[in-house]
Amino acid sequence: MNSVASLIEKISTAVWGWPMIILLLGTHIYMTIRLRFPQLKVGKAIRLSITKDHNSHGDVSQFGALATALAATIGTGNIVGVATAVALGGPGAVLWCWITGVFGMATKYSEGLLAVKYRVQTQDGRMLGGPMFALERGLHAKWLAVLFAVFTALAAFGIGNTVQANSISLLLNQSYGVSQILIGIILAALVLLVIVFGVKGIARVCSALVPFMALFYVLGCLVILGMNWPVLGESIRLICRSAFTARAAGGGFIGTTVLMACRFGIARGLFSNESGLGSAPIVAAAAQTRNPVRQALVSSTGTFWDTVVVCALTGLVLVSSIVAHPDIDHTQGAALTQAAFAKLPYVGNLILSVGIVTFAFSTILGWSYYGERAIEYLAGHSGKARKIVVGIYRAIFIVAVFFGSVMSLSVVWNLADIANALMAIPNLIAILLLSGVIVRETRKYLWENKLDEDCGEVPPML
Repeated sequence: MNSVASLIEKISTAVWGWPMIILLLGTHIYMTIRLRFPQLKVGKAIRLSITKDHNSHGDVSQFGALATALAATIGTGNIVGVATAVALGGPGAVLWCWITGVFGMATKYSEGLLAVKYRVQTQDGRMLGGPMFALERGLHAKWLAVLFAVFTALAAFGIGNTVQANSISLLLNQSYGVSQILIGIILAALVLLVIVFGVKGIARVCSALVPFMALFYVLGCLVILGMNWPVLGESIRLICRSAFTARAAGGGFIGTTVLMACRFGIARGLFSNESGLGSAPIVAAAAQTRNPVRQALVSSTGTFWDTVVVCALTGLVLVSSIVAHPDIDHTQGAALTQAAFAKLPYVGNLILSVGIVTFAFSTILGWSYYGERAIEYLAGHSGKARKIVVGIYRAIFIVAVFFGSVMSLSVVWNLADIANALMAIPNLIAILLLSGVIVRETRKYLWENKLDEDCGEVPPML
């Protein structure tokens, strides 16, 4: 078993190595240039995200779709993942993570546009979309669509289910002595209550949970930054200097290089915001929107909130805490995070606990929808077959939540990383080969100021 675990870890390291990073970051930069820096439209995109698009086709509001995507995206990676990047790559990793988020907005915009452009409608009126439909309908590459759906279904049980449940149960068990079996039962019951209502139920819960959890965590970060105010300027300079110089001096950091900062910062940023992964477009396709570009803009704000805001704040908290308290152990990600928040008297550990629990739980909800849509795609066009397969999938997913809460999952983490990387490849192929379609739609609705125009297209029946 040890040799198998070692092999899986080596494969995970290989698939998330420099070739994947170059492919993802290269797509981010290419689409940014080709789309004339859609990041500059972030203000308009945020306004659209909180505006209902009345009389439009779709299952949930644009905000509901965004909240569900954010629920799946903002997870333990935003907290422990950033800490791991700082521990392994030094303070410069924070800047590279942030830069990745900025450029990643263009890719998230692109995949959101394709999701709406190529979505279909079921016989009962639900919207289905995502990279599998862009690959099938846009590129006529059914085999790639099937591969994406398979990898999505597998990833949903890893990073979107068992590892998140395990994070919750370990935290509550170690911090408060709560039985992991009890936590598993409660988590499974809560997930069942939400997903039985489908995307509308998930969107309603996420629309309420995401703003609360993000605001609660961000306020905690701001308080810690206020406490570290005397060293904040020094910390920002250290982050910027360490991202481009050969050594990261100061604050107790030793042995880090530009290459390490770049490697771990980019990798954590890409993994955190999921831009290019192909997951968020699955729920973007369900949004009520009058044209693909409106939802594409809304989708791009997911990367903005996830990485440009939340990950950046986390990074600043961690680096400034180390500068202010050089005795903090910054060699382990989880320990670094706990030590930084422990400096906030009385409520620091509570904020961290609530943040991890809510982030992880919301990730389970979001990925339950992604996996379900992937399974539904694989089940084919028969309505009866789809219902049976989806019912079986939901039951297995809920059982997996319980077992994830009580098992050791070091191997599952690496398997999930592999499945996520394999998801990204067909999705990026769709984005790059359909970039002409993305540009054409963007020119029609955004560059020619016709965002309020209805596309006039009714999604075809499945």
